[in-house]
Amino acid sequence: MEDKSESSKEEDMLKFKKIFANLPEKIRNEDIILVMDKKPYTWNAVYLEVINKTPFSDKMLKKLKELQII
Repeated sequence: MEDKSESSKEEDMLKFKKIFANLPEKIRNEDIILVMDKKPYTWNAVYLEVINKTPFSDKMLKKLKELQII
């Protein structure tokens, strides 16, 4: 059985992917949506982390949720 945190991570990932899919390409490449460890991340950079399910992507999704972006 999947625990709540895994289920929540999957939901956050799906929300992010849905928003990303509806963005114009210019926004994906240029707009910074997140700054973590003093480094800026565009939509594309976050997307690459998320689809590759890196350990850092969990932190990114959590921050995006806190910021009410997803």
